[in-house]
Amino acid sequence: MPEAHPLILALVSYLEHDALPTIVLDTDYNILAANAAYRRQFGHDEQAPLGEKCHRVSHHYAVPCDQAGEHCPMRKAWASKEPERVLHIHHTPRGPEHVDVELRPILDEQGRVVAFVERLTSIALASAQPQQQGLVGRAPAFKTALASLQRAAPAQIPVLLQGESGTGKELFARAIHLGSPRANGPLVVVDCTGLTESLFESELFGYEKGAFTGANQRKVGLAEAAHGGTLFLDEIGEVPLAMQVKLLRLIESGSFRPVGSLRTVHADFRLVSATHKPLKQMVAEGTFREDLYYRISGFPIRLPALRERVEDLPLLAESLLQRMAGPPAVSLTEAALTQLRLHTFPGNIRELRNILERARLFADDGLIRPEHLPDDVGQPLPATTRGRGRNDLGGLALAMEQFQGSRSELARHLGLSERTLYRRLKALGLN
Repeated sequence: MPEAHPLILALVSYLEHDALPTIVLDTDYNILAANAAYRRQFGHDEQAPLGEKCHRVSHHYAVPCDQAGEHCPMRKAWASKEPERVLHIHHTPRGPEHVDVELRPILDEQGRVVAFVERLTSIALASAQPQQQGLVGRAPAFKTALASLQRAAPAQIPVLLQGESGTGKELFARAIHLGSPRANGPLVVVDCTGLTESLFESELFGYEKGAFTGANQRKVGLAEAAHGGTLFLDEIGEVPLAMQVKLLRLIESGSFRPVGSLRTVHADFRLVSATHKPLKQMVAEGTFREDLYYRISGFPIRLPALRERVEDLPLLAESLLQRMAGPPAVSLTEAALTQLRLHTFPGNIRELRNILERARLFADDGLIRPEHLPDDVGQPLPATTRGRGRNDLGGLALAMEQFQGSRSELARHLGLSERTLYRRLKALGLN
């Protein structure tokens, strides 16, 4: 093992008592020290992997992360001489896990980087393995959204989840709530779809007995029910324009009056909103208030469509099958999985779940085969335009067969980076 700089020796005893798993690295990726928390959580048989390369231990890579397609915080920290933070998937004795990595450079008297301290926080809000509840995923697009979630969850800032229908916005909202200081409080979901102005007001603010015909008793509104927790406004783009000013007042002051009441109620909640609609465009068209948009979008997070994270199909499919109630337990054959990879999933994860629920009814021996899938799943469509070629995996397979030119030329033709094209082709088994 390389000889440690004197500054490193002074750090080791201090870091030994750090509650977070922490390692010390030299400038050549070698692990010089690992504290007790690291040995318990990431070590094998309580033995620290001293002298080994961090990328071999954490990722099983033969080369540093940035040479294997990952973002390497060490390279950035070396250049900036400032702390760097990144979300990685690390191999652990429990299998792959999402880990929030914070890397801090150690400088000598001349300001030269002599080592790094790496602190690791395992993320419990999402899994890199199949599980029966919560968020699962490993694809780069999913990790980008998860990294944003990890930063936003502990704060009070309003979060706006944006993405197509079926991308899991309520699961993300639940993860934000569970990762916040309000996790022990309620998570109250308000579905804004299809609510008239009067119904939206009575649902959100509640009403007093006798406020209108049929109001036989006082009803607590959902805003009041969310006190001490999180209020999740799902599909906020559906809120009637006339109600948006009252919603804005609620968000800004935390105060409101139930329907038919003179009393003012105060509710302390953290706001999370979600929409599949283009709110900025709606602001320009005058169908969504600009002041409300800026109030709810303090921290926007874009959720990827399933076609952008096709690498996660096996993981998502296995998780969804585990979550389906009742026997029989079923699994996907490789042939069925290959056919699913060719589908574009306009309905995203919700569509995948529906396909699997139907298919398992035909899997009498516990195996879902291609013939158990709907007829339109896996039928390639021509990539006739650049926009369709970017997102249509069936069209991508056809384009690969028909295109005359190099891989880089095909990427430019489809409007993709070569790295993205490589991932898509790998998912299709076309490499």
